[in-house]
Amino acid sequence: MGRAVYPIGILISTTGTYGTVGRSILNGALLACAQINADPGMSITLEPRHRNPGGELPAYSAAAKQMIDDGVRHVVGCYTSSSRKEVIPVFEKHDALLWHPARYEGFESSSNVIYTGAAPNHHISPLMDFLLDTYGKRAFCVGSNYIWAWESNRVLRECISPRGGKVVAERYVPVGETELAQIIDMIFEEQPDFIFNALIGSSSYAFYERFRRACGAKGIDQSARYPIACCSLTEPDLTEIAEDCRDGHLSSSVYFASLPSPESRRFVAAYEAEFPDGPPPSVDVEAAYIATLFLAKALEKVGADALAARGAVAGQTIQAPQGVVTIDPETHHAFLTPRIGLSNRAAQFDVLVEAAGPVRPDPYLVSLDAAAEAPCRPTLRIVS
Repeated sequence: MGRAVYPIGILISTTGTYGTVGRSILNGALLACAQINADPGMSITLEPRHRNPGGELPAYSAAAKQMIDDGVRHVVGCYTSSSRKEVIPVFEKHDALLWHPARYEGFESSSNVIYTGAAPNHHISPLMDFLLDTYGKRAFCVGSNYIWAWESNRVLRECISPRGGKVVAERYVPVGETELAQIIDMIFEEQPDFIFNALIGSSSYAFYERFRRACGAKGIDQSARYPIACCSLTEPDLTEIAEDCRDGHLSSSVYFASLPSPESRRFVAAYEAEFPDGPPPSVDVEAAYIATLFLAKALEKVGADALAARGAVAGQTIQAPQGVVTIDPETHHAFLTPRIGLSNRAAQFDVLVEAAGPVRPDPYLVSLDAAAEAPCRPTLRIVS
């Protein structure tokens, strides 16, 4: 008896302001498809179908509907929160399932989405704890003018206010904007203890370069005096930043390609063999890879029916490059392992601290009101 063939969609922008990250996400899903299709122990074959909205928001819903009209019931995709929110009504209307492979700001739960990226208690709240303990209580927030930055900065305020922290300024620019001189001048005026960067794509790359050089012109060691912390800085992003400006930046993530575990090393080797021209592997690559593996497990169990697959994946576990990952049956988000890394000039991260193991997802940040030892409130340990 032959293997059942299932078409799956990959909805990700591989051109536009965040095209580099998008190409890496596409590669992560394609790597999982190739491994699944080559595995003699699997009873299914995946047929990936990619659509590129080019970073244009209205194109996402049109592309999603076209794939669904063509018989696709499962789609791995969307990097930005605005694109995810754009397509969710399409998936809900047509009883299809979106497998979302990117960190996000939380405060959402759709019966037509499986979230394999980090929830806010995996990236924002542990980063704020680390920054307050290490650098001080005065934050300057800069972000791209859309929901990811708005909500991330709101969560930041809720995290730091009870501990005496303060946001000294909060500024936004359009997605793709690279004219940042006014914001840089304001940072020098406000003298924050750290900067929280929620810019994306080319805006973020320009900020890292121009702020580093503005500090250098004033004789300031930027990474020591004005550390920049981010929940979305990855290895592909670092390759887009000038070498002399890419080191010394903090990133909160659940996976870095520099992890020394056997699973991570096998994953990186397989990825680099499949995609030698890059972009390099990252947390976004891993999230798309994980999403596709979980999707395959659900298809093997129940077939293409999207709502049946949602039930089938609940509680499922895989040994991922970052460690054990489980889909929470209550929220359909993933148990993930928080980490904080420091970027280096090799476009990699040195892991500074990490949780002892997978942390239950808390998309609504209930743990903000709970004790520090609550299962959703990660405690990070120094990596030796």
